Amino acid sequence: MSVFDDPGHFGRMWADRYDSPGNPDPGPAVDFLAERAGDGRVLELAVGTGRVALPLAARGVPVDGVEASPEMVAKLRAKPGGDGVPVTIGDMADVPVTGPYRLVYLVFNTLFNLVRAERQQDCLRNVARVLAPGGEFVVEAFVPDPAGFDRDEQVQMRSVTEDSATIRLHQYDRAAQTFVRQTITFDRDGVHLEPFAMRYCWPEQIDELAHRAGLRLVERYADWHRHPFDDTSTSHISVYRR
Repeated sequence: MSVFDDPGHFGRMWADRYDSPGNPDPGPAVDFLAERAGDGRVLELAVGTGRVALPLAARGVPVDGVEASPEMVAKLRAKPGGDGVPVTIGDMADVPVTGPYRLVYLVFNTLFNLVRAERQQDCLRNVARVLAPGGEFVVEAFVPDPAGFDRDEQVQMRSVTEDSATIRLHQYDRAAQTFVRQTITFDRDGVHLEPFAMRYCWPEQIDELAHRAGLRLVERYADWHRHPFDDTSTSHISVYRR
């Protein structure tokens, strides 16, 4: 199955490294989401290893999760409190739960892991389906920078040692707003491939997806600390309401 069509691909590849040092601190996201949730039920799409869901649940917020990768869920279950977060295995675009939820959220650019435009739309429509009246959908995503893909192809050297060499290649389809990234490592055991793909969107395009799903933008910030969003912002936290 192509990386473009396999919802569990990312989890199978990254489960063992997903919690490695250098990942963003989930604390500000947890603070923001706990305040929005109040005492209502919450759903995290692409819950992963529980980096956000577990500290949120530890505050008394009832959190459910959806995750395509059993490997990711196994990592979540092995953590303290991991057995207390119900997780449904499935494609986040289908939102395979019933709700209703006070809050649904997608963090760490995960909306863009749906690499077909129609599946991004499916996701928002299904989020609207499981939201309680007045419920909210929170999305964290980067703001695409065209300067970062000014050429259709890019090659980067990642590391070189006496025993191995790693390069990373990107190929962009600017019309489709997608890219395929291949990280290739050569070592004594052979050649190792790590494919990855995304479909990026500008904030106003996500607003349009939301509008079609019956959701409206009510707040937008540059980060979890609620700094104002403007033309210089490289990321956004967008809150949509049913």
